[in-house]
Amino acid sequence: MKKVKTILLAAAIGLLGSAGAHADNPALTAPVKSVYAHYLTIQASLAKDSLSGVAGNADAIAKAVQADAKSLPAAVATEAETLAKASDLKSARAAFKPLSDSLIQYLTDHKARGAYVQVYCPMANASWLQAGKNVSNPYMGRAMAECGEIQN
Repeated sequence: MKKVKTILLAAAIGLLGSAGAHADNPALTAPVKSVYAHYLTIQASLAKDSLSGVAGNADAIAKAVQADAKSLPAAVATEAETLAKASDLKSARAAFKPLSDSLIQYLTDHKARGAYVQVYCPMANASWLQAGKNVSNPYMGRAMAECGEIQN
């Protein structure tokens, strides 16, 4: 199990590096990087109209936040738990909004603006974080995959 966690953490750090994240940014501690990597996996699944991996990654976010309560607000764990319980795309996307808002707020508060790509969709009236500058909308999925405006 430890080996799997180590591999996942290494993958998360690699994913953050490829997303243009600044590894030396103090806001991106190991727990935050782990949460962000799980979040990006969820975002990518929802953008593909899939629930694959959503519950497991949301659970991992909740556990990471609970294990290191100093890194991220407790609300992130609660929001991730709600997302983990989603049984369909509509409820998953609804639960993804507050989680996205909390993570965006955390990164903004910690001046980690260059560490992530933030996108806003006027159709969904919602923002999210994603890897890379090619818009991949988790709220509209494949129907409107490119609906969104890069905010940073």
